[in-house]
Amino acid sequence: MDLGRHLRYFLVVAREGHFGEAAVELGIAQPALSQSVRRLEEELGVTLFDRSRRRVSLTPAGRLLVSQARDLVAGEARLRETMRRTRDGELGTLRAAVRPGTPATALRGLLRGMAEHAPGLDVDLCEMTGAELVRALGEGTVDTGLLTTPFEGSGLLGEPVLREELGAVLPRAEAPPHSAPVALADLADRELVLSARRSDPAWFERVLSVCREHGWTPPRVREAGDAGFLLGLVLAGLGVGLESARVAAREPRLAWRPLEGAPLLRSTEAVRPARDAHPAAPAFAEVAARVLAEHPRSALADPHGERPWSLVYGGGTLTRPR
Repeated sequence: MDLGRHLRYFLVVAREGHFGEAAVELGIAQPALSQSVRRLEEELGVTLFDRSRRRVSLTPAGRLLVSQARDLVAGEARLRETMRRTRDGELGTLRAAVRPGTPATALRGLLRGMAEHAPGLDVDLCEMTGAELVRALGEGTVDTGLLTTPFEGSGLLGEPVLREELGAVLPRAEAPPHSAPVALADLADRELVLSARRSDPAWFERVLSVCREHGWTPPRVREAGDAGFLLGLVLAGLGVGLESARVAAREPRLAWRPLEGAPLLRSTEAVRPARDAHPAAPAFAEVAARVLAEHPRSALADPHGERPWSLVYGGGTLTRPR
């Protein structure tokens, strides 16, 4: 029995809730798909779908299988990709992803640091959003990368490398006096400009949850695909941004103010598969933490000089004095 194939088919039916639509997506005949699911049910000794209606629904056993099946399918994909790379002689390459817009000095530091740590290793660096990276790690097409937490994904191991405080970004004419903190509740009638949900869904929901907890339910949330668009929307008066001081500093006509009580700390982790990870992936996490610590102006520094910053790396934390 090809368990991996049957589980892949099962997951598509579970997502679509319809055998016909799932068969179209998989590019196979519906009878073949139905037979595959039947064989899986016979092998496991349970019924996975309630077929009493036009659209099928998961049974309790089916719901329990979904998360475990995802891990098994992702593990099989990584295994096949590792074997392919072994066959093609590609294990001398570490495929790593960073966030779009990562500063040039940080990129140079990552590449130089890895070259010093593992001479001869080819580091294939690319840009990916958080959602893209989680998917690529699951499929085995990327070995490691930098990801904002929290994130949606299982079977992954993360090591903290960077922590940033988020504050309010406003046009200078509307900002409170220099260094004065902003209470989220005081923004109750303002719209919010935030990094797009599709990039980091779990972090997006986390920010909205914190806003609500502190008395601000924005009447509208405008999503920005990158930092430049976010700053442009704020400059146009279309809402208050929530970002780090280093991002706000890119636009001199905007001001960054800390949030009262510092309720939003954005943590970045170097993430890799918890099992069968590339041997050089842990080194990437170490180098990333060191590089971000050595390049605070490009990676983290608060150009306003109003708040302390902290860097988490290895077993310690660097903190700029007040």
